[in-house]
Amino acid sequence: MRFYRAAAIGLLISFALTGCIPPAAVQRSPAETASALNADAMAKQGQFDQAAQAYLTLAQQAPARRDHYLLLAAEAYRQEGALDRAMPLLAEIKRKQLDRDEPVRLDLLQAEVALNQHDAAHALQLTTQPNVPVPAPLQLRLLELRARAMEGSGDFWGAARSRVEMDAQLSGLDHAQNRKQILALLNKLGVAPLKQRAAAMQPSDRMLPWIDEALTQLGVAVARPQPTLEQQVGTLQPGSDANVREGYKMPGKIALLLPSSGNYAAAGAAISEGFFAAYADASRNHAPRPPVRVYDSGGTPASAIKAYQQAVDDGAQLVVGPLTRGEVSALFGMNPLPVPLLALNHPDDKSLPSSGVSEFGLLPETEGAQSADHMIERGIHSAYVIVSNEDYAQRAANAFKAELEARGGSVAGMGTLSSNSVNFANTISGLNAADASSDAGIFISMRPQQARLLLPQLKLARVNLPVFATSHIYAGVDDAGANRDLDGVEFCDSPWLFNAQPGLPNHEDVANQLPAARGMSARLFAFGMDAWNLVPYVDWLHEHPGSYLPGATGQLTADQFGRVRRVMVWAKFQDGVAHPLNGSLQMDSAPIITPPDGNTSNTPATMPSPSNDVPPVANGANG
Repeated sequence: MRFYRAAAIGLLISFALTGCIPPAAVQRSPAETASALNADAMAKQGQFDQAAQAYLTLAQQAPARRDHYLLLAAEAYRQEGALDRAMPLLAEIKRKQLDRDEPVRLDLLQAEVALNQHDAAHALQLTTQPNVPVPAPLQLRLLELRARAMEGSGDFWGAARSRVEMDAQLSGLDHAQNRKQILALLNKLGVAPLKQRAAAMQPSDRMLPWIDEALTQLGVAVARPQPTLEQQVGTLQPGSDANVREGYKMPGKIALLLPSSGNYAAAGAAISEGFFAAYADASRNHAPRPPVRVYDSGGTPASAIKAYQQAVDDGAQLVVGPLTRGEVSALFGMNPLPVPLLALNHPDDKSLPSSGVSEFGLLPETEGAQSADHMIERGIHSAYVIVSNEDYAQRAANAFKAELEARGGSVAGMGTLSSNSVNFANTISGLNAADASSDAGIFISMRPQQARLLLPQLKLARVNLPVFATSHIYAGVDDAGANRDLDGVEFCDSPWLFNAQPGLPNHEDVANQLPAARGMSARLFAFGMDAWNLVPYVDWLHEHPGSYLPGATGQLTADQFGRVRRVMVWAKFQDGVAHPLNGSLQMDSAPIITPPDGNTSNTPATMPSPSNDVPPVANGANG
């Protein structure tokens, strides 16, 4: 791995410099000191072959420190990529003559030689010695060699655990490569062994999230319990400066990558309007508002890469976007990314974000899992699943089933409705078994039009089970006449649509000014609002489990992989009108935006109009 060489260069230089200090019993001559410093300088400049030759000369001239210089020469050859030239030197080194961390360095070098000779057993022995203290600068190298030795010995689980230990210490391309290797190792174990290990683990086991990721890559729907929300971001810090808010870090220049052309232009426009609506509202709290430049991501991988590269060239310190899964996958493939990224979707290849990358998306899997949790909390442990044949509904259904079963519930049956059908009698006839259960319910995921056909047919069939749905059942506007057939249905959704999240602009006020904040596009508008509000806190959320941001689409938190997750509000149709079930999501009424830091605006807190009342941003095109 690249980090393995780069890190070792620094270690070699450090070891060489510290090695210039001889044991107290044997003093070095001025000539030896000068020669050692010269060899160290060559190593520092990357002239490893010359440095090795100089260390070998010193080994001949200073027999008292012969083993010390032989080790430095062997390490220099290794850095040169000439491990074969280091091998004979290792055989000459007397371990008992080495000092400080030198014995451990010898072991690691011998382990690397053993791996190069396909002797994984010997390498494993050298990297798993009990009661051998390993200095902190060498621990990453030890773990990498141990992981390789375990993999070579067929211990894929042990190799994966060793690489998980390395995860937090890596960055950039090294981080991304290590994560790919972790999942590749776990995938080699297969579905059944992974499920068995997961079942035997405590929820706090650090390997459990990795097993879930591996199972997901293997096509298995895994349980995704709701995250724990403990501490709201932006808490005022005590002290003389009461304006400092915990976790706040605003970049100096932002790029927004959204499709303004192509098939996804309408979605991009709604998100962009929500983003700048929140940008304008930030002035209400006197928050810093750095310049934002908008780029057309085009909706394709190639155009997204071009837009990102242009944003980097223009000096962006954070890139927000792009939007489609294909675009996100293309940028993830550019590792290492030179500028941090807040992607507004998840990649279609299910790859993990690397360091400096966060993901935020409105996933149907989230709604399916939270529906299962909600039903369990209501005492409902058996469910019949009826969903449309669209992709979002199928994904929501799979997540619902996985979470319900993980919580001790069961699915009594599953049915899929064709978009062309209006008679659902065959599907409803399978509800008899579920109807006999006192703790049964129905989970649906479909558009309002299809739900308005299904619910009356359930009543005619005398199926009187409670019904729970994803947000797709609600068109975003109240239509009491059309929605009376949906009375009693509970569904999860974005709290901003119901003004259920204190601290945000009133939904009706914004919708009266901006059409994008109404109807089906309102969720995308809220998504854009959250994209802006996440900007100063996304790093903090990733680094502090349990912290959360009160958002328009839900309470927002982040997992260890940098994925922003949301906890939504529950609403219910009553007399054809949707109302939030629990009032609001208020947990802490303190503002979440930091006070001024010198880069502020006194602009009144008004929403920008679609035409000319837009906050000061530069509109850039990427061609």
